[in-house]
Amino acid sequence: MGRTEILIGALALALAAAADQLRPAETAARPAQASFLGAWRWQPEDERLGGFSGLELSPDGGSFIAVSDAGLLVRGRLARTGPGARISGVRDVAVVPLKDRRGRPLSGVWDDAEGLALSPGGEILVSFEGEHRVWRYAPSGEGLGEVGRRQIFAGLQNNSALEALALAPDGALLAIPERSGALSRPFPVFLFRAGRWEHAFDLPRRAPFLPVGADFGPDGKLYLLERHLNGIFGFRSRIRRFTLTGDGIADEETILETATGRHDNLEGIAVWSDAAGGIRLTMISDDNFRGFQRTEFVEYRITR
Repeated sequence: MGRTEILIGALALALAAAADQLRPAETAARPAQASFLGAWRWQPEDERLGGFSGLELSPDGGSFIAVSDAGLLVRGRLARTGPGARISGVRDVAVVPLKDRRGRPLSGVWDDAEGLALSPGGEILVSFEGEHRVWRYAPSGEGLGEVGRRQIFAGLQNNSALEALALAPDGALLAIPERSGALSRPFPVFLFRAGRWEHAFDLPRRAPFLPVGADFGPDGKLYLLERHLNGIFGFRSRIRRFTLTGDGIADEETILETATGRHDNLEGIAVWSDAAGGIRLTMISDDNFRGFQRTEFVEYRITR
């Protein structure tokens, strides 16, 4: 080896050492991201089950409540295995139809349940598209009455209305439609507080994704699940995270964006804290009651 090669080698080692010294600072500045934990396909024997659009989990991630496009309320327990407590099964499933105030199961344009939230008192809050509205339900599925007056939702698009529903830490109920009405228009955010709905603020629209689910995490931030149908190739999913202030949002982060076909049509999301103190994102897919799609639970964990 000649002197020139030695000098070049020494220079390369010096540059590599300098790069190693810089890496911790770069890692510390890296924004939050979601790392994949696992996915489990659910193939229920009950033919009524499918089309899941809203999801809530217990604080320990052991049980779930979901609503479907067919107006069903579904409860169950999640089996978890391994060091990462990954989902490995569903058991103890109970199904009840959502009912109107006369005790009749919802049907027709009235049963397309999309968003789901749980009140501190145990009531189940469900948003619908078709007939745009939000209703309160008892755990038995009995209708307790509408949340506020629906006139504010009258201008929303058909089959693209109140997809996402979430209860804020301060008790305000938040609803977001799937479409804003124009590609350049932000998504309106409706809040129910002090006994009425109001168009409180907007979320920026980042094409081509559309909102389908939302939840507030243990960090108090709003997590928005969005999806995009990439033609015959399948679905893409994205999760954005926002800090809310009294006037709207203070920041915006994209913590997950999947490749086409990575998962099915993810529509419901629950954000919770696992035993290790990490924030988990648990999602469920809407198979649209089509044989070529699948119902699956998908989990990610937020890392840096």
